[in-house]
Amino acid sequence: MRNGGQMKLFPESAAVQLEFDKVKALLHEHCKSEYAKHKALNLRIHTRLAFIETELQQSNEFKQLLLHAMHFPNDYVLNLQKDIKLLSIPGAVLSGEQFVQIRKLALSIQSIFRWFDNERRLAYPAMAKVISESYFEKAVLEMIDEVLDETGNVKDNASEDLQRIRMSLYKRRNELRRMFDKVIARLAKSGFTADIEESFSNGRRVVAVFSEHKRQVGGILHGESDSRKTAFIEPEETVGLNNEIFSLENEERKEVQRILRKLTADLSVYAHLLGNYQDIVGEYDFIQAKARFALDINGQYPTIIDKAHVSLVDAYHPLLYLYNKNSSKNTIPVSINLDDKNRILVISGPNAGGKTVTLKTVGLLQIMMQSGLLVSVHPTSTMGVFKQLMIHIGDTQSLEFELSTYSSHLRNMKHFMEVASGKTLFFIDELGSGSDPNLGGAFAEVIMEELAFKHSFGIVTTHYLNLKVMANKVPGIMNGAMAFDEEKLMPMYKLVIGKPGSSYTFSIAERIGLNPNLIKKARQLVDEDHFRLDKLLNRTEQDLRELEKKEVELARLVKENERLKKEMTVVMDKERHRQQVELLKEQNQVKEDQIAYLKDMDRKLRQIVLDWKKTEDKNELVKQMQSLLFRKKEHGVNNKLAKKVEGKYKEVNADIQVGASVKLKKNFQVGEVKEIRGKRAIVQVGLIPMSVDLADLVVVEEKTA
Repeated sequence: MRNGGQMKLFPESAAVQLEFDKVKALLHEHCKSEYAKHKALNLRIHTRLAFIETELQQSNEFKQLLLHAMHFPNDYVLNLQKDIKLLSIPGAVLSGEQFVQIRKLALSIQSIFRWFDNERRLAYPAMAKVISESYFEKAVLEMIDEVLDETGNVKDNASEDLQRIRMSLYKRRNELRRMFDKVIARLAKSGFTADIEESFSNGRRVVAVFSEHKRQVGGILHGESDSRKTAFIEPEETVGLNNEIFSLENEERKEVQRILRKLTADLSVYAHLLGNYQDIVGEYDFIQAKARFALDINGQYPTIIDKAHVSLVDAYHPLLYLYNKNSSKNTIPVSINLDDKNRILVISGPNAGGKTVTLKTVGLLQIMMQSGLLVSVHPTSTMGVFKQLMIHIGDTQSLEFELSTYSSHLRNMKHFMEVASGKTLFFIDELGSGSDPNLGGAFAEVIMEELAFKHSFGIVTTHYLNLKVMANKVPGIMNGAMAFDEEKLMPMYKLVIGKPGSSYTFSIAERIGLNPNLIKKARQLVDEDHFRLDKLLNRTEQDLRELEKKEVELARLVKENERLKKEMTVVMDKERHRQQVELLKEQNQVKEDQIAYLKDMDRKLRQIVLDWKKTEDKNELVKQMQSLLFRKKEHGVNNKLAKKVEGKYKEVNADIQVGASVKLKKNFQVGEVKEIRGKRAIVQVGLIPMSVDLADLVVVEEKTA
């Protein structure tokens, strides 16, 4: 498989410093085949997104199979590289046992291809990729089964000659057995045979007789026991038969060898395919090892993007997680976010507070992910792909002089600044340490600015105050601190982003019980401004603890508020619905009243038409018609809704303004004017806002009792 490039590491020992070798060793333990073991110990850290995603998806798919206790048919542990290589060499002969192993390989591949039906190919696409460019060749099994039985012995019917030879052998051995039994019976009767009676010498059946009788027994002497008490003789009656059997056995060996050579030659055309099968079985063994290791470390599949980015949610150092899990201890996770705006994190805080562990966690998880391993993070994490990783973790114990430590430190920093790019992830533990504080701080600042200018991503731990201050001034650099409980004088192993931390030098001195007078003297020696800033940072952190508590309470109250808001929305929706139903009822009632009125009018008009024909006094009828057709006010009073509104409100001759109570002329509803937009007004009727033409509104006010 092509990989499209590997991540560059600096220094060469970077992977070991991040304990990647321990991860590989743990993965190696889950591998069964030599193929997978070799792959585990030689993990490649890739930089091509498509390749990384395929590897991660394969691990994740197999992890799902394990979680659901589903069987995957990679049962045989086969290391057949040498056997398959031998298969392709002209004139080579594989033994029956070797063919049994090759048959197992073919059976495994047959089971795997059968397992991947159409549904499973869709459900496990990344695992299906392993066999996407291969096929199952049933001829391999057929050719082996035609010649060999399940234990690897050549079948009698593998050739006509072998069948004839074995039939002759069967007959001669039976004949030999009968004749030998007669000889033993005769010699036993004479008292010549020893306790063991018979044995085999050089593949030939011999009689065991007492040495003093050996001259009295005709035959070929094959030897004597160590004590010289027993002699082993091939009776003269069986010599001819033994010679025949020996000759037939030799023929049988030659024929079996010829058959196996032919089978080797016939199968050699599939040598390349069988080599591919061996890789497939090994690849699935490697995938299952990665899945089992992921279950050990609670490995998850984060979102992967093809750019420089680090967004880890609840990340654990996998080795620390395993150690704590075995000791039944909790591991405190770290959440960290490095993006285009905030690329470099400066972590300050006390020694033994977890700064280096945080740094190593991010570095190790990054190279694990780019090696195709699931990582100990929350699945909502997002990880980018980096082309190179650089690390500098100071180790003063391994060097004799601080001068050499600092010169080595500067040499590393020179390399960092020269080769860093926007696709670089770097880690520097204790930047500027081992030198004069003022000079070290100045150099550290220059180094940080250069790395920020190169758009590199990284994490730096430091005690320097100027770097803590610098993080707020230089774009792309942000502060972080390892939280410290000053009351209990204990580190909390928790990363807090966005603020610098104090080194808690004096607090830790108090914790370990240093003489108070010495601490007081040290405080006086320290530059007053420096100490004031450190004290301010202490105070800030304690204040932040309080703020965090309040923030948790506020979040709870906001959540409660959201719940009440949802309940209120439901109630309001119900009320709005009820009002709409009421409105429709009222409107329907208006329609019913109008229909009744029109029916009544129709009846009266018909009567007037009839009376017109009969009576001569037409004026009376005209009056009746006028009162019937132009009786608008009377009709309004007849309307029930109108009666109700007119009973409660009276019309006022006033301009329509925001806040005024108005009556809708068309349906006699009363509401409040909320807004006027040109020639229309927004009127709130109950809970429903309505847009109404101003000409259809009249100002009203409630009648006083």
